[in-house]
Amino acid sequence: MNMRIGHGYDVHRLEAGRRLILGGVEIPFEKGLLGHSDADVLAHAISDALLGALALGDIGKWFPDTDPRYEGADSLRLLGEVSAMVNEKGWEIGNLDATILAQRPKLRPYIDRMRENLARACGISTEQVSVKATTEEKLGFTGQEQGMAVHAVCLLLRSGG
Repeated sequence: MNMRIGHGYDVHRLEAGRRLILGGVEIPFEKGLLGHSDADVLAHAISDALLGALALGDIGKWFPDTDPRYEGADSLRLLGEVSAMVNEKGWEIGNLDATILAQRPKLRPYIDRMRENLARACGISTEQVSVKATTEEKLGFTGQEQGMAVHAVCLLLRSGG
């Protein structure tokens, strides 16, 4: 088999008094995402997609929220560690595609910077990284601004193949 596909999904609650970090970009907003690390739901979903493609579980297995070493951790750094696992296992990232589900704030002005940060963390080009954002028309927990979610998929290719 010369390719693998992975899917990742992550969700975090929005809370006042927290910073909103998505794809390593701090976005001005009255709420931020709650989590043990910096709660970068975008980086977490991409990490889960990569780990899933390798059948290695999820980021909670590798970076548990019970471990004080990961309190406030930079999720782009964790994504970099996951990307290193991909390479160590003999694979390379073909592409990443992620969709952020959030009613507010508007994310379009930040997406290019997110793509650049994610690409840098994974050691790939920005042309290999797609990030999109959508509202859910005020439906569900994301539409009610209780949290944000991200779906991510990846394609891994056998290195040298």
